[in-house]
Amino acid sequence: MAGKLLVVDLGLIEYRRAHDLQLKLVELRSKGKVPDTLLLLEHDHVITLGRRLKSMELKSPNIPVYKIERGGEATYHGPGQLVGYTIIDLEELGIGVWDYVWKIEEVLIRTIREFGLNGYRVEKYPGVWVNGRKIASIGLALSHWITYHGFALNVNPDLRYFKLIRPCGLSPEMMTSIQRELRRSVDLGEVKRLVADNFREVLGYRKSERLEGRAIKDVLGISIFS
Repeated sequence: MAGKLLVVDLGLIEYRRAHDLQLKLVELRSKGKVPDTLLLLEHDHVITLGRRLKSMELKSPNIPVYKIERGGEATYHGPGQLVGYTIIDLEELGIGVWDYVWKIEEVLIRTIREFGLNGYRVEKYPGVWVNGRKIASIGLALSHWITYHGFALNVNPDLRYFKLIRPCGLSPEMMTSIQRELRRSVDLGEVKRLVADNFREVLGYRKSERLEGRAIKDVLGISIFS
């Protein structure tokens, strides 16, 4: 069984700040100065381009675009979408990358099941699907067996922004959300709680500690808010 999991709720945070925080946490995790960490957050509107993307023509330049280290192709993040960045030592956890991806999918499948949605996997498309559409995506990077980046679960986002790209190489119409499937919005705080609980259970952590974003400086010595 794994040790302690630190869960940090960052709220709505600009992409670059969250990326810088991930890199700091990877360094600290490699030195054993912090435990495995799950960051839960929302982003302002942003498009990120993964390592597998060879070329793309954006349909609108009106939101920031970042080329990043994770796998996968292009994706969109924005308000109403729950993003989880996972700073996890796979070597210490004793699992491989694809086993880890399977476990993240399991976390998300269990989470949306609480809302009456039957999620499932589709081969070659890491993430979770519902009724023939993709509701969650996964894209990881690895540094000395420590993961960063993670997953995005569409809770109540504006799905029209996916039309700016081919998300994960798919047609934008293939993307869905909890809100779309239920035809009502759901409480993002409740989804965060379920994700954190399921992550601890599926990955086998003995215990977890939860922090609000502004408490991270007191606990880890990292300042991310001005």
